[in-house]
Amino acid sequence: MAITYVLVHGAWHTGQAWARVVPRLAASGRPVFTPTLTGYGETRHLLTPDVGLRTHTADIVRLLVDADLHDVVLVGHSYAGLVISAVANEVPERIARLVYLDAMVPADGETGLDVMPITRSMLGTGWRVPPLPEWPAPFGLFGVTDPGDVAWLRTLLSDQPLRCLEEPVALDNPAAAGIPRTHIHCTVKPAGFDRRPVPPRQPNGEPADVRELAAGHDCMITAPAELAALLLDVGVPVGAGSMRS
Repeated sequence: MAITYVLVHGAWHTGQAWARVVPRLAASGRPVFTPTLTGYGETRHLLTPDVGLRTHTADIVRLLVDADLHDVVLVGHSYAGLVISAVANEVPERIARLVYLDAMVPADGETGLDVMPITRSMLGTGWRVPPLPEWPAPFGLFGVTDPGDVAWLRTLLSDQPLRCLEEPVALDNPAAAGIPRTHIHCTVKPAGFDRRPVPPRQPNGEPADVRELAAGHDCMITAPAELAALLLDVGVPVGAGSMRS
């Protein structure tokens, strides 16, 4: 199996957020893609009220199809847990594993607001949701506390379209249930940002695969070596030297 990594950033961020992880994964000889979703960063000029979860799902499906990618380890950070779930529903045959990185994990028909109700408190009256404020240590700006890193991260952030959190995820393709899943949880998080418990069994019947990182939410910035090691491990096919137990 020739694994390819596709890393999908979360709300407000861009594909550049993975910059410290990419060389560590690429050193394994595996291709790595870090697309920026429509409406963020270099594509912020495309942000409109109509940009939503379906837009971002189409972004990633288009990448997989146009680049003819198969055996993909599809990683979704935060909000992108919704995106990778929807992508798996559309093109399950291209995906070897889903990795939910401190991410929203929806059930069929749920929205981001359903999965993490605390997000309702972040909404204003318009269709654009500004980035979260910086909090005191150890939480910082999305878990980033180093002043230089915070300054760099601020250059990446832009508004989130509200529609992304209001559109439901369709998970009605039985083939998607066969895709193995890994959940990576960052352990440094503010009160109220609680996750749902991961069921003891994956949809394909395998035992749950849950990993932890002693880092804040943006672990790709603060703990890139540790994150890359986990992603390289889950990218090893079972029976081919994986460290999974």
